[in-house]
Formats: sequence, C-alpha cells, structure tokens
Amino acid sequence: MYLTKEKKQEIFQGYGFAKSVTDTGSAEAQIALFSYRISHLTEHLKENKKDHATRLGLLKLVGKRRKLLSYLYKKDITRYRAIIAELNLRK
Repeated sequence: MYLTKEKKQEIFQGYGFAKSVTDTGSAEAQIALFSYRISHLTEHLKENKKDHATRLGLLKLVGKRRKLLSYLYKKDITRYRAIIAELNLRK
C-alpha cells in the first residue's frame, strides 16, 4: 500500500499545518493529503493511460481539493495563501 499510517503522519507533520499529530480534520491537512494522492495517481496514469476508473477517482479528488481550497479562501485568506505557497498550487 502506498499510503501507510506513518506516511500520513509524515505528510501532516511535513507541511507544518497540523496543530498536533492527530490533527487530520483541518482543511490544510486534508488538502496536503489530497495533493499527495493526486500526484501519486497522476504518475500512475502516465504509465496506464487506459485506466479510466483511476482517472475518475483522480477527478473526484481534484474536485474535493478545489472545494476545500474555496472554503479556505472564503474563511481565512491568510491560511489559503500559506497553503498555496507551501504546496506550490495554482488556481
């Protein structure tokens, strides 16, 4: 499995958004996790071009991340800008 419990904790702590080790519900933590999964699926689809089920899952993840980013933009613009800069995302 590509995403173990240790890897998730590393993602949450690596970006410095998590308030604690068990903070998995904040928007920043979820966006960081979605970004990792999106990059993994993108690499998978480069090798397996006809895997349409994975492509659908990837599009759903991108939509979820976009909704969380929109929520963060409306709620707190400074947190939004911080996560955009940290993860190198663009609108």
